[in-house]
Amino acid sequence: MPTCSNVPSQAQVDQAIEWLVKLRFDAPSPRTEQQFQQWLAVHPNNAEAWQRVSNMSDELAGLPGNLSRRTLEGSQRQRTSRRDHLKLLAVLAVGGSLGWTAREPLGLPSLMADSSTTTGERRTMQGSDGSRIQLNTTSAIDLHYTRDLRELTLLRGEISLDSNADDNRPFRIATRVGDLATQDGQLLLRDNSLGLLLAVRRGEVTLFPSSSTPYRAHSGEVLQVSADGTFKPAALHGDPWGWTDGVLSVQQMPLGEFVAELARYRPGMLRCAPEAAGLKVSGTYQLADTEQILQLLARSLPVRVDYHTRYWVNIVLS
Repeated sequence: MPTCSNVPSQAQVDQAIEWLVKLRFDAPSPRTEQQFQQWLAVHPNNAEAWQRVSNMSDELAGLPGNLSRRTLEGSQRQRTSRRDHLKLLAVLAVGGSLGWTAREPLGLPSLMADSSTTTGERRTMQGSDGSRIQLNTTSAIDLHYTRDLRELTLLRGEISLDSNADDNRPFRIATRVGDLATQDGQLLLRDNSLGLLLAVRRGEVTLFPSSSTPYRAHSGEVLQVSADGTFKPAALHGDPWGWTDGVLSVQQMPLGEFVAELARYRPGMLRCAPEAAGLKVSGTYQLADTEQILQLLARSLPVRVDYHTRYWVNIVLS
């Protein structure tokens, strides 16, 4: 039976978890790094599996180093099964927000989410109520409609929602920082390391509608909402809506930040050397061709793009 070419197998996800242990929680030798590069290059799905697993590294990095290293190394010694690895990571999630995002990055069946995207994929869908929903790279949502309510759960990643104003049912959105509500809003939501980015293009969006002090965000507002529920105007170096048109549009964005954004759309590892991270990037770049974006960076900035393999790329000062 044919399989989807961009969906990692269970074995590939297993291997990616083992590489996470070796590279993120040990001091890898040059030989280990070389072996990892070879593994990435063997099959494109290896890079996709690595991308999904490594998306959790920031969350794991927030845990005590000794706990993460000791626990993960212990699992490696015991040669636990894939299910045991997933249980282990679920245990580690108690220390942070990993439980919210763990399903899709680890390559669990996409059927667990009503709709999801892989690295570099963007998808547009229409809800049964006529609302238009776009999913950005590595995102997942659940949808549920009842007679009285429309509900969307942002499981991970980034979405835009253009709610059908002709439907009189309120639209409730669940996120890991809390609930939002709208009826006729056009909004963008991005789950990020600080909590949740909210941008409103049309209509009104209510933050924490069930609280004693709900906040109504209006057209033009862009807010960064923290995990503790506080929020403030977001300071951005680009257009948060750009990806909905297939572009990365930035103004004076530090190169390190730009590379981190671009890495979301590429399988494998894309890194920026610290000495180049402060260079500024401006322009509009087509997300459909990340290789071309790298070439443009090399032509417009004093940097060099070093390819260790197709899936391991460093940007350094030239």
